Amino acid sequence: MEHVNRADMQKDPEEVAGMFDATAKRYDLLNSLLSGGNDKLWRIHMQRAVKPKPGERILDVAAGTGASAAPMAKAGALVTALDISPGMLEEGRRRHPDIEFVHGSAEELPFEEGSFDAVTISFGLRNVQHPRAALDEFFRVLKPGGRLLICEFSQPPVGVVRRGYELYLQTVLPGLARAASSNPDAYRYLVESIRSWPDQQTLSQWIRTAGFTRVAHRNLTMGVVALHRGRKPTETTGAMRIARHAAAEEQGD
Repeated sequence: MEHVNRADMQKDPEEVAGMFDATAKRYDLLNSLLSGGNDKLWRIHMQRAVKPKPGERILDVAAGTGASAAPMAKAGALVTALDISPGMLEEGRRRHPDIEFVHGSAEELPFEEGSFDAVTISFGLRNVQHPRAALDEFFRVLKPGGRLLICEFSQPPVGVVRRGYELYLQTVLPGLARAASSNPDAYRYLVESIRSWPDQQTLSQWIRTAGFTRVAHRNLTMGVVALHRGRKPTETTGAMRIARHAAAEEQGD
């Protein structure tokens, strides 16, 4: 498991799934501890941004134990929670037996084109081996006019905040993880994955390249986290498909 913790990790899906399997039962509790309780605030912002409506079909990717899916289901949406970790899915089904949990990869979603009114992913995109392939899949399974919401760790734009956050990642978080977790390697991976993740503007460009319009982001907690959004156009013209392909080739993975 050692190479999973490097900043240039390949994020092998089986290794990532195994890491989350090992932390499934205490995952949400540890997240609250390590974020100082801010994880609950971030999920509230996500819920408000999604604005789930009764009867809507929503896909929550990298759903874990269902912490983000549950409020959407409570609002009346028909939520499908997808995750690559069997351990997370088992814990999610135990906690939320009324939600459909599906095993699968964000890069190869097991759903037909145009299946969902919204796709959401909270703190999971940076764990995907090929995040831009996942964005293409999100676009594919959304209905025309469907919306994408991504909540993810990001890069604080203000220098003093960025330096303070870096100090927290280097010193405070690893110490808390060692004291509270039986699997501190998972949180070493967390630090490396956050530090190597691109900034808000780069992720916004990836979302546009995947074909989404009305792309925007909002910083939370001074940019420690960013909430990104986009819409699938109501009509995907031939010219738009060609433009998407050309932009993807130009930028590469």
